[in-house]
Amino acid sequence: MKRMIISLGMVLVLSIPPIRHGLEESMIGQMLIQIPLLALAGYILGIGLRQRMSPFLSRYNQYGFPGLLLVFFANIYWLLPRSIDASLNHAIFETIKYITVPLLIGFPLALSWGSLHLTVKGFVWANVISMFFVMGWFYANSPIRLCNNYLTEQQLRLGNSFMLISVFLLISFFCKFFFIGMKNSQ
Repeated sequence: MKRMIISLGMVLVLSIPPIRHGLEESMIGQMLIQIPLLALAGYILGIGLRQRMSPFLSRYNQYGFPGLLLVFFANIYWLLPRSIDASLNHAIFETIKYITVPLLIGFPLALSWGSLHLTVKGFVWANVISMFFVMGWFYANSPIRLCNNYLTEQQLRLGNSFMLISVFLLISFFCKFFFIGMKNSQ
């Protein structure tokens, strides 16, 4: 119950107009702060309900793959510039974002991650890292403005931020795998 309150509280705080508008003023605010925090709210909710949903998960989310696919497709949708523009231009898409990001990205990730094999988790991390880099390169090097609501300068900053995050994730993944993993195997 406590995690449900925290999750709902996060979504409500993020939907307060001054906070929402402040985050949506820049592409970095929307794509690297607002959307991940909404997904985190769903993740917290999923952790809180994982025990109660155990019978359902064993039947419909075996090995975590169905939930992971749902996360993948919902995440791809919210990375598209057209989706970002739609959420800024139409209240219905803004509402859809506040519902789908927690419930279709964070929530199923929390329910699926523990069921995934270590190799699959490594594969997911490798794809996340490469996706961040490719999206960063795409945003930073596009000759045209991709989102109508943001200037090309903001698009360039977002692209560089995506690439910087991918390098940081790659280094941390490398360190965790080779240094911490090697230490645990000895």
